[in-house]
Amino acid sequence: MGLLSIIRKQKLKDKELRILMLGLDNAGKSTIIKTILHQDINKVIPTMGFEINTVAFEGFQLNIWDIGGQQTLRSFWFNYFDRLDALIWVIDLSNLQRLNENFKEMRKVLNNEKLIGLKILIYLNKMDLVAKEEIPKVKEQVTRVLELDQIESDKWRIFESSAHDVDSVAKGLEWIVLG
Repeated sequence: MGLLSIIRKQKLKDKELRILMLGLDNAGKSTIIKTILHQDINKVIPTMGFEINTVAFEGFQLNIWDIGGQQTLRSFWFNYFDRLDALIWVIDLSNLQRLNENFKEMRKVLNNEKLIGLKILIYLNKMDLVAKEEIPKVKEQVTRVLELDQIESDKWRIFESSAHDVDSVAKGLEWIVLG
């Protein structure tokens, strides 16, 4: 067991987790966080830089780092990879034209050795804005293109979500803290 694994296990005992939330601009990252915090989601503005939000969830304290997804900010994402317990990637289902851009950026992130062993949660967000039959196709494509099946099966999950539905968002967080 490596030092990072020992540190992560100790944090779980302390019930405090550091989570990094990434994805392209306009994917719904900030809206998801506001939903979790039960804040007004009608006035969400793009994150320019980063925001740190602390959420009490299922007896855990989640420190969620929401980093802006604009192209000019993506090179800074790697500065936030230290001492993480989980990575959340948010994909905008209502804009599948950007799916290849998602794959390109997510591959860069997943190839970073600091993320080895982390739980990886992928939200297919805005599920309420697309035809239901499209969702399984996208889920399969994400798994195949990102070669997620080569990662330990207990280390990653894909969840459908709508930032307007706290229950769909909560399922992913439950997997991180309890799964």
